[in-house]
Amino acid sequence: MNSEIPKAEEMDGSFEDEDDSTAVTIGEYLDEVEERELAADLVLGGDDGKECTYSKGYMKRQAIFSCLTCTPDGNAGVCTACSLSCHDGHQIVELWTKRNFRCDCGNSKFGEFYCKLFAGKDPENVENSYNHNFKGLYCTCSRPYPDPEAVEQGEMIQCCLCEDWFHEEHLGLEFSDEFPRDDEGEPLYEDFICKACSEVCFFLKLYPEVIRASRKQPDATVEVSKGKGVLEAMPPMSEASSHNSPKIDDAKATISESISGGKDLLQGGNCDNSKDLSQCTSSTNMHVPCLLGVHIVSASPVLDGKPIFLSKNWRDALCKCNNCFEFYNQKRIAFLLDKEDSIVEYEKMAKQKREEKLQEVEGAEANFFNKLGHVEKVEILNGIEEMKDGLRNFLESADSSKPITEADVHQFFEEIKKKRRRIQ
Repeated sequence: MNSEIPKAEEMDGSFEDEDDSTAVTIGEYLDEVEERELAADLVLGGDDGKECTYSKGYMKRQAIFSCLTCTPDGNAGVCTACSLSCHDGHQIVELWTKRNFRCDCGNSKFGEFYCKLFAGKDPENVENSYNHNFKGLYCTCSRPYPDPEAVEQGEMIQCCLCEDWFHEEHLGLEFSDEFPRDDEGEPLYEDFICKACSEVCFFLKLYPEVIRASRKQPDATVEVSKGKGVLEAMPPMSEASSHNSPKIDDAKATISESISGGKDLLQGGNCDNSKDLSQCTSSTNMHVPCLLGVHIVSASPVLDGKPIFLSKNWRDALCKCNNCFEFYNQKRIAFLLDKEDSIVEYEKMAKQKREEKLQEVEGAEANFFNKLGHVEKVEILNGIEEMKDGLRNFLESADSSKPITEADVHQFFEEIKKKRRRIQ
């Protein structure tokens, strides 16, 4: 788990730690800065942190922070902008992202404290959900992260339903179970559902095994082609997977007939992205055969007390018949059908916003330069060359047996400033 949003360090002091003689090159430093900025953008979803998100309502997904200085009970969350403007210097818990959340900053939970960015908020956001993460605690062990008592800070993974974070050793895996990672330690799963939430999502165990990730399927990706039902697109289910599914064969036969008629079963009738998922259970869905062949609303849950690791694109395989829609809405998990809810889509959006911002900056710099007169352009270009030459001489003259210190960097820039003053 990366509970702290990375921030680019200041140039001064970054080349040498007081207690560490490890030296880095300028290129390595710049690469590290780029990686940290990208990581921050992925967490923040491209939010520049200038405006409170309250006016946007309950956002599908956004970065959320808990201020223990203002709300020590951990019963409130604030957006990025409020964490920076209203709670600067406070004890902040960085929660990564939360779904369907509206900024609480300055509402009734904060007493006399008011929001500097958006003062006119309702006393409470009744649809917000809170867990012990808002107190800075995680996993079934309810420990902080980083844990001051832990010898090693192991990585944590987040459940895509309850959004709590878990230590690998507390997932409820048996000794014989293998964590779905490749030989290099990279995860082979797209989403994880914790042991407790797996009871709600028992129906996922009725699907073919390819929907679930494992080391036996190193590149498992659920391929669902248009016009094909998931049971036709995947291998047959094992006996364990088909438990409580006596109608699977009949459902497959029905699906095959529908495919020949050109129906797109996986589009869920006339449901489209412009509608609320809870309203997508139209009458046309009643004619869509269930891909599982089981009325999961009344079905006996398949419980094995284990978490679930899911393959790429697993959401595309979910049945969208009327009965399954009823179950999703009843259990308040209809968001699983919304691709924009996933972390993968959230990060894809963040990368796109980052690229757009970089292009805007490059365009603004080019426009600024083109508007300058000939003399100003020459001076800027000469200044860039002087900086490059000075930096090259600085690095070449440095003692290669010693690391570059903070004092060395200060001296370099002081000499640049003196040179510029002499020229002027």
